[in-house]
Amino acid sequence: MPGAPNKISPKSLDDYLEIMSKSVFQAGMSWKVIESKWPETREAFQGFDINTVANYHEKDIEDFTKDKRVIRNFRKLNAIVFNARKILELDKEHGSFQKYLRSHGNFDDTLKAIRADFKFMGPSGIYFFLYAIGEEVISHEEFERRYKK
Repeated sequence: MPGAPNKISPKSLDDYLEIMSKSVFQAGMSWKVIESKWPETREAFQGFDINTVANYHEKDIEDFTKDKRVIRNFRKLNAIVFNARKILELDKEHGSFQKYLRSHGNFDDTLKAIRADFKFMGPSGIYFFLYAIGEEVISHEEFERRYKK
């Protein structure tokens, strides 16, 4: 895959949230911009500690819209908090977040489920997310053929 992201082996829900958040921030933006801001973004979000992020309120999100360390898009910031809460919910419901991801059977069904369950996650962001966390994905060429109309 050209410009493939680094793969990780998620050790905690924080890791899932961080990679998903990177996908959210990247939507409509240059990867170069996201990568250059990532250390500061990570700091602003307290290492993407999922319980901390899930407990942010609208005031916290509004404060982030003034924080130069992050992409200051209210909808994206709001999506990250929503997504943190959703990961925790699905982790509890399925016994682990990884079990949730693997419960759909194939890439297309997983993509549909993630689009339905999470905010600001389009096909490219989902592909990046799943690839980066080491889940099964279709080839990049096949993805381009099916989803890049």
